[in-house]
Amino acid sequence: MSQPRRAKASGSAELALALEQCTGHRFADPEMLRRALTHASARNSDGIDYERFEFLGDRVLGLIIADLLFKSYPKAPEGELSVRLNALVNAETLAAIAEEIGLPELVRVGPELRGVAGKRRTNLRADSLEALIAALYLDGGLDAAKSFVHRYWLERSRMFDPGRRDPKTELQEWAHQSVQATPTYHIDSREGPDHDPVFTVTVSIAGLASATGSGRSKREAEQAAAEFVLLREGVWKREGEPK
Repeated sequence: MSQPRRAKASGSAELALALEQCTGHRFADPEMLRRALTHASARNSDGIDYERFEFLGDRVLGLIIADLLFKSYPKAPEGELSVRLNALVNAETLAAIAEEIGLPELVRVGPELRGVAGKRRTNLRADSLEALIAALYLDGGLDAAKSFVHRYWLERSRMFDPGRRDPKTELQEWAHQSVQATPTYHIDSREGPDHDPVFTVTVSIAGLASATGSGRSKREAEQAAAEFVLLREGVWKREGEPK
């Protein structure tokens, strides 16, 4: 992967120049890019922030990754494609790519968010990357967004373990065989705005301790909870552990 250009950007033109190297795209509308990388905590009287861009970028990224996986794995069933897609578009993956290209240094945020950590920090980075993808799409069309996504996601798409199945399916089959019980899922909470909710789900299995997981959709949260149980019970191994 190319080395990102890590530079402070004081204005729209400087911001576009700082992102040109890592995106491979020269922005025709630097002001639109500035709006796309302004968090609600730093917006001015124009009331513009990156939430609308984030909404669009999430869908553009999903389409490009789905197309990439569909063409790269012609024999993979729908379940495997879904697991691969979820792994490539989750907040952790997006935050890692945002860090890789130096995006957090270029996003305008209010002072109260400059020292955040943990899940909130991860989500902020993920959201800003989705907003950047939307800006690429709006400024350069699908080809510009696709070129950027392939640049940073293609290698990651090949690193994912193809033998790992959908965690909900895996957990259900294991629970039936091991404890003769069926996992049940319960939504504990739903937080965040309507366009970017965070679900927390608990999975319960008779005779076993329950587990929770979170995600941007009910399905993603259920999968996270199921994966936690599979790892805890030794059904799955963490990456790097001997099988």
